[in-house]
Amino acid sequence: MSEATTYPYPLVVFDLDGTLVDSAADIAEALNRTLVDWQLPRVPEATVLTWIGDGVRRLVEQAFTAAGSTIDLDTVMPGFMVHYRECLLRSPQLFDGVAEALQVLQARDVPMAICTNKPSALVQPLLDHLGIGTVFALVLGGDSLPQRKPSGEPLRHIAAQFGEDPAACLMVGDSLTDYRAALDAGMPVALVRYGYPRGLDLQHNEAVAVIDDLRDLPGLRAGA
Repeated sequence: MSEATTYPYPLVVFDLDGTLVDSAADIAEALNRTLVDWQLPRVPEATVLTWIGDGVRRLVEQAFTAAGSTIDLDTVMPGFMVHYRECLLRSPQLFDGVAEALQVLQARDVPMAICTNKPSALVQPLLDHLGIGTVFALVLGGDSLPQRKPSGEPLRHIAAQFGEDPAACLMVGDSLTDYRAALDAGMPVALVRYGYPRGLDLQHNEAVAVIDDLRDLPGLRAGA
């Protein structure tokens, strides 16, 4: 029996920002540059962390609402996307243990995918920049389907692409958005403690595991 067949999940689907990549500073800078463009005050990175996870439009909407602005988002988003692209590779880093965990799973021939609410065009350049661009068999962005997380449809779609039952696969995420998507899809979920939880209760939940370091992931057992 090969090592791959001993891994309890035939497919592992990862969130991106907050799970694999620490990109908060870059997202915050893009958002703050946009606020400044509209003569609005910059906000702390810690505040931006509470807004990350539901897609870029929702991110900008929350920031402008918090600033008391009623500017039409359709007029704001093009400028934000310019800043977002400019800041994409400014200072992102893989969280500790991510590279090693991915290497172990890849060596065991465990298929891996990305399910993120980040615009799809910006995902691959970020993965390539961080040296993990060839790890994932499928990458699904926030604009790849009509639905995005916390809908479970993106996870169901990914599982279907591999011919797998969502209930047999594993979602790995850090936020309430990821958790709700996994529950909606009927997919087991493992949560990381180091990300951007955004209201997620890491103590009381239905996750199969809550881990401090992604290097613990290859050792998970089904229902661990």
